[in-house]
Amino acid sequence: MALYEHIYLARQDVSPQQVEELTNALTEVLVAGGGKVTKNEYWGLKSLSYRIKKNRKAHYSLLNIDAPAPAVAEMERQMRINEDILRFMTVRVDELEEGPSAMLQKRDRDDDRPGGRPGGGGFGRGDRDSRPPRRF
Repeated sequence: MALYEHIYLARQDVSPQQVEELTNALTEVLVAGGGKVTKNEYWGLKSLSYRIKKNRKAHYSLLNIDAPAPAVAEMERQMRINEDILRFMTVRVDELEEGPSAMLQKRDRDDDRPGGRPGGGGFGRGDRDSRPPRRF
């Protein structure tokens, strides 16, 4: 069987529980086709770079899949029909990554910074304080 990484974006209007139910339904389609999902990650509600179908945010989910091509094709067909799914992408890979993905590692790293958000403190801090004042 082939190995795939699959990411999909769900509408911002749905709840995280509905996204989990959607993921379970997609997993059932793959299992019925003779495949399996080896990893399932929910990345959360994130802002989009541009609007997709009038949505500014989307729920991101990652699936690592070990399944035959017809099962993946059926899953993608089901996703095209579903109105809650904005976009999806399936990529065939040689091997699947073990452990948390880069997105989850980034989130953990951001939580460790002072100030509780990426970048640390806020405005007016950092190397700007060490500059001499401007002269006009």
